[in-house]
Parts: sequence; structure tokens; C-alpha cells
Amino acid sequence: MREIIYSFLAASSAMLGAFLVLKFHKWSEKNSFLIINFAAGVMLAIAFTHLIPEGINMHSGALLYVLAGFLIMFFLQFVILFHPHHNDEGCEKHSVIDTMSVIGLSFHSLIDGVIIAVGFEANTALGIFTAVAVLLHKLPDGITISGILLHGGATKKKILNFSLLTAAFTPAGTVLGMFLFKNISENTLGALLAVAAGSFIFLAASDLIPETHKCKSRFAPLTLFAGVAAILLAEHFLH
Repeated sequence: MREIIYSFLAASSAMLGAFLVLKFHKWSEKNSFLIINFAAGVMLAIAFTHLIPEGINMHSGALLYVLAGFLIMFFLQFVILFHPHHNDEGCEKHSVIDTMSVIGLSFHSLIDGVIIAVGFEANTALGIFTAVAVLLHKLPDGITISGILLHGGATKKKILNFSLLTAAFTPAGTVLGMFLFKNISENTLGALLAVAAGSFIFLAASDLIPETHKCKSRFAPLTLFAGVAAILLAEHFLH
């Protein structure tokens, strides 16, 4: 029961990030390129400072799974991109980015939920530490997904719905972890973390950062570093 409570708190933190973007909708819409850069920084920092190191600690072949995660997202994007759905090229491109981001962040949220469950399975102290770690980085996660959708021209309702969807995967992952992955091996968890890392690197490098090249603001590069700094600070204080 504790696991579920903490996972819902983490999901609420993600929704808070989404509400902040929606609350300041006009500013966010005008500066969506800056939010996209921030989102890219968050994704890269989580991948390189959290997911990959943890994955390597748990699985000696984790880097192969990072590559697998990257290639899986590439393949999914290829399938979505060449699925005849939109006639307008710009609209289609944003639709692909939106879809890929929702898939990537939902998978990441699912893994977060599993990690909370596994932490409490080990012991209460580790469970609480893990839950707090997840909760702290969920706020930038919420800003990330809502900012990406806003940049793609999504309505407030769509942003709220998809933000809620990605956030809901955290408690869903916790429930799965409690019942299906109760005795999950470190190897398996390490592989899942590595796949999530590969998906984040792909999304940041292939989809988000190229979008920011259209921005003429001199502050755009700084927001990418701000996204990285937000995760590094959270990691520092947690350690």
C-alpha cells in the first residue's frame, strides 16, 4: 500500500509540472522552443546520470540495451512517420514528435513505478529513497511532456489528457512491480532502465534538439543546460 501512495504522489508531481505550463499558457506558447530545449536537457541528464549508470550496475550488457532502446524508438518513428495520416508535412512532423514523446515518457514512467515497487521490496528505507528520487524528477517530466505537446500546437485539453496518461503509468508500473515483478532480477531491471535511456537519448537528439534550431533566441542553448542542471541538482541533493 505504501508503494501505491508514493507512486500517486510522484504522478501528482508530474501533473503539477503540466499545470504550471498550462497556467502560464501564453508565456509557454510564446517560448515553447525554450521549453523544448529544457525538455531535451532533462531527458539527456536522466539518461546519462541515472538510467545508464544504474543499468550498468545491474546488468553488464546494459549498453547493448541502450542501443536497443535507441533503435526501437527509431523503428517506431519510422513506422509512424510513414503511416499515411496527415497531409500537411509540418503537422505530420509535430504529430510524430508528440507520439514518440508520449511513448518514451510513458515507458519511462512505467519503469519509475516498477522501481518504486522494487525498492520497497528490498527494504523500507530504500523504497522511500527511491520514491523521493522519482517524485523529484517527475516535476520536470511533467513540464517536458506538456511543453512538447504545446510546441506541437496541441490544445489545453489534449495536453492535460496526455500528461495525465503519462503520469498514470507510474502507479500502473508500481502495481505491476508489486505483482508481476515482485521477484524481478537485477539483470532484468537493468535492461529495462537501459532501454529507457536509449529511448530518451533518441528523443532528445533526434526530435527535440533539431526543433530548437529554428529558434533565434540567444537564450535557447541556456535552457538545455538548465534542464541538465535541474536533474543534476536533484541527484546531488538526493545523494
